[in-house]
Amino acid sequence: MTIQNAANGGVLVLGAGELGACVLRELAKLRDAGQVASVSVLLRPGSGSAAMMRELEITVVEADLAVATEDALATIFSGFDQIICCTGFVGGLGTQRKITAAVLAAGVAHYIPWQFGVDYDVVGRGSGQDVWDEQLDVRDMLRSQRDVHWTIVSTGMFTSFVVLPEFGLVDLEQGVVRALGDWDYALTVTTPQDIGRLTALIAASWRDFDNQIIHVAGDTFTYSELADTLTTVLGRPFTCERLSVPQLKADAAAHPDDMMGKYRLAFARKDGVAWPKDQTLNSKLGMNVTDLAAWLCEWRDRGYDLD
Repeated sequence: MTIQNAANGGVLVLGAGELGACVLRELAKLRDAGQVASVSVLLRPGSGSAAMMRELEITVVEADLAVATEDALATIFSGFDQIICCTGFVGGLGTQRKITAAVLAAGVAHYIPWQFGVDYDVVGRGSGQDVWDEQLDVRDMLRSQRDVHWTIVSTGMFTSFVVLPEFGLVDLEQGVVRALGDWDYALTVTTPQDIGRLTALIAASWRDFDNQIIHVAGDTFTYSELADTLTTVLGRPFTCERLSVPQLKADAAAHPDDMMGKYRLAFARKDGVAWPKDQTLNSKLGMNVTDLAAWLCEWRDRGYDLD
């Protein structure tokens, strides 16, 4: 079923990509258990996710976030009690501000914005990532008002990003881990599946997390520990090669169109991109999540397939 506006309350998830699909599956389970109201998803016209939505009995709302106006989005959003943004940065710079403005104009009860990443408050502005600065703009917008309640979920990077060839953190053939900044700098990672479970839980009990920043983590480790874990899981040695911050800055300046180079620089820091696992929501709940070693074992058994 395709509609333009759903005046039925419930939850609207923006996007059904890797993370959005995980959130939707978990919300559908909670809906069937009577813990959340109806679940809908906003997709671009012609999206190929219709079969999954029929299977999960999720209503589809069609709109293109990149081109829709703030007023048009606010009209759609006003039919829902809760909005969960899972679109990432695909709409380009300014899209998350527009979505947030539309949420505020619609006056929904609760909003979980696209903040599934680092702790932007700690990182601050000027990280080298324009989209990270925009995340701080979104936080400012939410904190400057009182009508719409919100919860931010900080997750670190997706676990699979650690071995993504384009990111360049792990050279599988050479057996090298490239430490960004220093060997004892750390990363927090979480799988989309675990983020989906935790986000759905937060959405179902959002008053317990009202206007808070919630940290979750599948695992937190230093680059040295990453090399050790790879050595153990793959059964061959991995060494660490340090990429200093000045070197990363020079690389990013020399290749200004290289998004991954900017990401490597942005993650080369000792704070804001990692937090202790024992201080996370999943730890407090005693929830089992996939740590780095378990994920690497699965990845190895799939033949190093990231899809």
